[in-house]
Amino acid sequence: MGQASHDLFRRALDAVASGSPDDADLVIAGDDQVDAFYMEIERGVVELFALQGPVASDLRFLATLLHINLHLERVADMGVNVAKIVKAAHHLPANPTVLETLRHMGTIALEMLSVSMDAFSRRDVGLARELPAMDEPLDELNRGMLAEVLMESKGRPMLEWGIHMHVVSRQIERVGDHAVDIGEQVAYLVTGVFQEFTDASHPEVEESARLTDAVHLGAWPHDGKGGDQP
Repeated sequence: MGQASHDLFRRALDAVASGSPDDADLVIAGDDQVDAFYMEIERGVVELFALQGPVASDLRFLATLLHINLHLERVADMGVNVAKIVKAAHHLPANPTVLETLRHMGTIALEMLSVSMDAFSRRDVGLARELPAMDEPLDELNRGMLAEVLMESKGRPMLEWGIHMHVVSRQIERVGDHAVDIGEQVAYLVTGVFQEFTDASHPEVEESARLTDAVHLGAWPHDGKGGDQP
């Protein structure tokens, strides 16, 4: 499902570059496959809950699967949203500067999605914790998109196209957020403690989460006094 969601969103970004309604229609149709994966995974997890009586560690794994399943389904929905915007804007003149920025944003978002699923498959909390840093330039580009659209647009039709692309920018940024959320689920799966990687209103949360990971992964530094615990 991770691969299917990744591919669908990549194809949506390709449709932005081409501006083709036909390419967009293929993306919209492709969402059915991701939805089928989503329902299959959800049914399987619910059956295990109902019939197998999983123990605590298995419960955590199954809960993680449900969360990741939902995030991947949302990524595919972002792809469909982008495809619909492409169809709405196909008759308008495009701006190559804005398209290049969107291409760059898309590359970051797709890489983040790949990293998040790699971290899940390897149960790699350290890799998962790289995602917020990867997300920072994506957030910055998204914040600057409206100003770029206003500066680069030449005439009302191009400005209208640019406003559509501003919405596309937001969809790409959301994919990055979903990748970070998947990373948080990986950390929860491994450590048994759920904490957000970043919290702008409570920066101490991020440091606390790092320390929790270190303790659970056996990476706490030796204190030189015969004990390894904090």
